[in-house]
Order: sequence, then C-alpha cells, then structure tokens
Amino acid sequence: MTQINDIHSVTAEALKEVPAVNASPWQPLRQRVFRMLWIATVVSNIGSWMNDIGVNWTMLTLSADPLSVAMVQVASSLPMFLFALPSGVMADIVDRRKYLLFSQVWVFIAAAGLTLLSVTGHVTPGVLLVAAFLLSTGAAMSSPPFQAIVPDLVSKNEMGPAIALNSLGINISRAIGPALGGLILSFAGPWMVFLLNAISVLGVAWVLYRWKAEPSVQRLPPEHFFSAVRAGFRYVHAAPVLRNVLVRTVAFFTFGSAGWALLPLVARRELGLGPGGYGIMLAFIGVGAIFGAVLLPRLRKSFNPDRLMVLASLMFAVTMLALAFVRNVWLLNAFEFFTGFSWIAVLSTLNLGAQRSAAKWVKARALAVYLTVFFGSMTAGSAIWGQLASHYGIPVSLCVAALGMILASSTVYRWRLDQDPDLNLDISTEHGATPELDVRHDRGPVMVSYEYLVTAEDARAFTVCMQDMRRVRRRGGAINWSVYEDILQPGVFVETFVVGSWMEYLRQQERYTINDQKIQNRICAFHQGETLPLIRYLVAPV
Repeated sequence: MTQINDIHSVTAEALKEVPAVNASPWQPLRQRVFRMLWIATVVSNIGSWMNDIGVNWTMLTLSADPLSVAMVQVASSLPMFLFALPSGVMADIVDRRKYLLFSQVWVFIAAAGLTLLSVTGHVTPGVLLVAAFLLSTGAAMSSPPFQAIVPDLVSKNEMGPAIALNSLGINISRAIGPALGGLILSFAGPWMVFLLNAISVLGVAWVLYRWKAEPSVQRLPPEHFFSAVRAGFRYVHAAPVLRNVLVRTVAFFTFGSAGWALLPLVARRELGLGPGGYGIMLAFIGVGAIFGAVLLPRLRKSFNPDRLMVLASLMFAVTMLALAFVRNVWLLNAFEFFTGFSWIAVLSTLNLGAQRSAAKWVKARALAVYLTVFFGSMTAGSAIWGQLASHYGIPVSLCVAALGMILASSTVYRWRLDQDPDLNLDISTEHGATPELDVRHDRGPVMVSYEYLVTAEDARAFTVCMQDMRRVRRRGGAINWSVYEDILQPGVFVETFVVGSWMEYLRQQERYTINDQKIQNRICAFHQGETLPLIRYLVAPV
C-alpha cells in the first residue's frame, strides 16, 4: 500500500550518498538482472499506487466515517509492524531469491482475490480492510530482502548508482500511479485497478524466477530463527545510533500519519473531488518527492542530518495545517508538493541513520526493527487521528497532529542522528583467528575472559573505555558482560562475557567490525603486560 512504497523509496534514497568509483549514474542498468528487476519493480509499484487509489476511494463510497477511512491506513501499516522483523530474520538466514518469489506469489493471490470480489460485487468495508492487510503483509515479507539483494545484483562500485536508480524508479511510480489509477477508476471502476495491480506483480515474479543467484559461501551453518531474532534485538539494544533513529522515528511518524490517514477524507468530503482529482493530488505529492530526491544530496552539503530533519518536520507540519484549512484545490495541491518533498527528506534521513548503524551480518534484521517501529507508529497514529476526527472534526485532528510534530522536533536535543559520524561497520580483516578447539558447536553456555594489566593512573580511563567494549560484546550476541578488578592484585582487570554456545562465540568473532577493532585496539593500548591479554574459554559441564 502507499506507506509500504514510501519505505522502499526512502531506503534507496538513504543510500544515495554511497560513493561510486568510476561508475556513471546509469551503469547498473548494464547488468541484465538489475535492469529487468528495476523495470519490473517500477511497473509493480505503479500498480500498487493504483491499488491504493482503488481501496481508499472504494472505502469512501462505502463509509463516510473518518475512523473507517483511517482504518485503511491502519490495515496497510499493521503488517509491517507485525511481520517486518520476522521477515528480516528470514532474509538473513534463508535463500533471499526464493523468499522474495514467495512474497510476490502471495501479493498476486491477494490482489487477484480482491479483483474477483470486486467484479462479483462482494466488496464490503471489512473485505477492503482484510485485502489491504494481506497485500501489505506481502510487502512486509519482501521489503527487508529487497533491500539486502542489491549487492548481489551489481558490483561494489555500482552500489551507489544502483540505489539511486531504485529511488528514482520508486518516485517515478509515485508520480504516475495515483493519477493513472484515478483516471482508470473514473472510467472502468475499482475492479480494473485491482486487476492491473495483480498483473503488475507478475513481472517481478518472472524476473526473480529467472534469476540464478550464486549461492553464498558460509563457514558456519545458518542461525536458527528464534536465536536470530534474539541476536537482532541484542544488536539494536547495544547500538546507540540505531536507538536514536528509532526514537526520532516514533516522534515524527506518530504525528505525520495524520496527513496520510485524513487526506482521502479532505479530498472527498471537504473538496468534493472525484477519484481523478484525488489521484492528481497524490501525483503532486509524488512529484514533490522526486524533487526532494534530486535536491537532497545538495541539501546534505549545507545541513547536517539533525538540522535537515527538523526543517523537513516543520515543513510537513505546515502542510498538515494547510490540509486542515485550505479549500482551494490547486493551492492545496501546491502545499501537497511540499508534503512529498518534506516526507522524502525525513524518511531518507532516518533511513540513512538506520543503514549506517547496522552491520552487514544483521542489516536485514536491524532495518526490519526500524520498519517495525516506523509502521507501528503509523498504525497507532492513524487510529488515533481517525478517532479524533470522528469526534472533533478533521481540522482539529490535523491541527493537534501539526502541533505535536512541532513539539516532537525537540527530540533532536537528546537523540541526535549525527552521533559517532566515523562509525565503520564493515567486517574487520585485522581481527585475530578464532582458536580451533575440539569443542562441539552446541556446547554451552560459554564464558570468555580477557585479563588486562593496567596502571593505577589509567584505571579510570580504562573502565570508561570498557563500556564501549560492553556494547561490542552485546551487539555480537553476548548474553551478559562484566569487568572486575582483582582485589589481591590491583591493576589486574578481568573482562568476562557469556554467549549461549560455542557456535555463538564463533559467530561473534566472524561479526567483528572495523569499529569494533578500533575499540579493541584502544583497550589493548592500556594493557601493560609483556604479552597480549590472557584469554580463557570456559564451557559449562555436560
């Protein structure tokens, strides 16, 4: 649905700044699979935007209750809240191509079912909400793996242009889909829009079916589902930058959801627009998003992420006030242009923060947590603003949301997105080899200890630095962590951490990043022993 498409778009835009060495903006299109998948995805996203028009407008014709209309947004957002994290885990541990193919089949069946019910006249508000939920469930399944397969389709120096092209494609579909959907809806009815959406999915499924991806070589067996979920949560808990992103996500989208949830009501009830006029309004938002995608690289040279997001948030608050009071169609469309501009700026800034704070081994899971928070905020917010509009009217609901967004912008003072700007989460090549011990992989729990000799003058600085190491161990999968000083031998510090099994320890060592290595080097610089810190491995008895 609409917000699902947004997240694909901004994830691409978020990485637009990734540098490409000697790669033209169009070079990834020379890769056959990427080119075919790009074209098929643009067509599919046009179908999705057309479907959004059909669902929203059909709900407006069946029920004039603001809460019912807002529930479409809830049904579209809830699957991402429920299923994004499990999907991210699956994307990290199974064949992504097959998983993506399954998600496309799911969407086709849901879209085809909605088409059949529409043709036979069995569409009710309940049917629309169920259909929106099922279609968005398919999007929730596909979103994390789609973000993760780009490195499999292009070379490393083509990554930046490839992601920029994905952003361009999504915003092109955003501009075309609503207007085209409104036009078709006016002449043929909702069933045709639903049918075209179902057909549009087949192109992506065909490309994925034909794509023969090279199997990845893994030294260790894949993680089990629930242990992978726990590892993902531990990583998020120990990643300060990602936690800041999540807080700022809740602060913006809880209030920003009002603009999307109440837009169809303003178009139909306040402006008296038909489906074509509503589609044009959405097209203005899409064009604004395209301009935003084009101008963002220049804006980032002038504004840091926090300042850019605050300015975009204030702009979005102004457009919600315009939605509440402006009743001239073309003037309101001009404001909606800036809705798209500010929306893409906020989303891209948050996604850039989420992307840079997630290591490769857990990227799909970390992004899935971000998606869960994003759509959880959208779901809760849509329900709140729809209920408020039912009792007090649309203008009051939008004004309260705009005021809340202005106040929420103050979170920049406590949770900054530009924290730790030199963070590098590429896998380290300097980390020492894991000892080859005759230990069964399932033996555990395992306690690992490092013994450091530190001077009295450095003791305080050492313990402060060790807090960074605590986050490193936790992110890598440690169940608990602690550091102690020997009472009988002052200056002897022992760091201990526990992992669930020897296998989990081996995984932790494979996940060591360049940033982790820098922290380890800083800590080892305090060590005054003639040899490296003594390491002990202790395993629970059988």
